[in-house]
Amino acid sequence: MKDRPFIRNLLIEILEADVGESFQDVQETDNLREGLGLDSVDVVSVVSQVERQFHVRLTHEELEKLVTVGDVLDLLYVKLNQSAAA
Repeated sequence: MKDRPFIRNLLIEILEADVGESFQDVQETDNLREGLGLDSVDVVSVVSQVERQFHVRLTHEELEKLVTVGDVLDLLYVKLNQSAAA
């Protein structure tokens, strides 16, 4: 079972590696685009890395609902713990 701090730390590592900036102070309420300054290419790249790193598949419908860092953490938490329980 993956806990939320573990998922958050891995997400921050992915963001930092992809964008080349520090995201240690990121808040769950930060908007992915306006708050973190990610453009659509960054978002696609981060999602691709998240899928590989966490061994999950995110649907188009799920991706459309991702607006904040908290949204990403919520979705990953549910997906990772569903697969762990299966």
